[in-house]
Amino acid sequence: MNIFDRKINFDALLKFSHITPSTQQHLKKVYASFALCMFVAAAGAYVHVVTHFIQAGLLSALGSLVLMVWLMATPHSHETEQKRLGLLAGFAFLTGVGLGPALELCIAINPSILPTAFMGTAMIFTCFTLSALYARRRSYLFLGGILMSAMSLMLLSSLGNLFFGSIWLFQANLYVGLVVMCGFVLFDTQLIIEKAENGDKDYIWHCIDLFLDFVTLFRKLMMILAMNEKDKKKEKK
Repeated sequence: MNIFDRKINFDALLKFSHITPSTQQHLKKVYASFALCMFVAAAGAYVHVVTHFIQAGLLSALGSLVLMVWLMATPHSHETEQKRLGLLAGFAFLTGVGLGPALELCIAINPSILPTAFMGTAMIFTCFTLSALYARRRSYLFLGGILMSAMSLMLLSSLGNLFFGSIWLFQANLYVGLVVMCGFVLFDTQLIIEKAENGDKDYIWHCIDLFLDFVTLFRKLMMILAMNEKDKKKEKK
């Protein structure tokens, strides 16, 4: 038998029999909102890079925090849906603005870092998302405690590194953080499915979880690539 004559059933690949139809519809809304956030965040980052507003990082962080709290305080209902989508777009825009200083730094080192980091993040995010969607329900929820413990240890080491100033510890935090965020993509995706199966259909708030995962992954990968590029330039001198 010639294995190359076999046809791939793409319809079967796109079926998630362990996820109910209502939850599948919920996930479509979540990822549609996620796509909107990505577009708006890209616009925010572009605005910062063009305007070079020095205080944008601090102001955007405060603004995005205010919008997140506002969104959290606004109940999920059909009447408030448009308002909450507006808050989501504002949050995504300010998050993109907040990425501006890091983007400018990478552009100064090597502009090719940005597309490489974005494509790498997109591939990582897509692969781990599909792994979570195809896996058995609740199979990755056990990661929650492990990931939060890892985040706590990373926070403590970062605070300690303010006094030690170790470049090795800083790099270790970046790489470990990248692995931890991959775990959060698995965990958050399955947690969203589980919440939706139990009646929580707040797709706007669920979108924020995935959006923050993507942005954090992108930031860490971008910083790793930037550091590697700087090391290469030092070796050439």
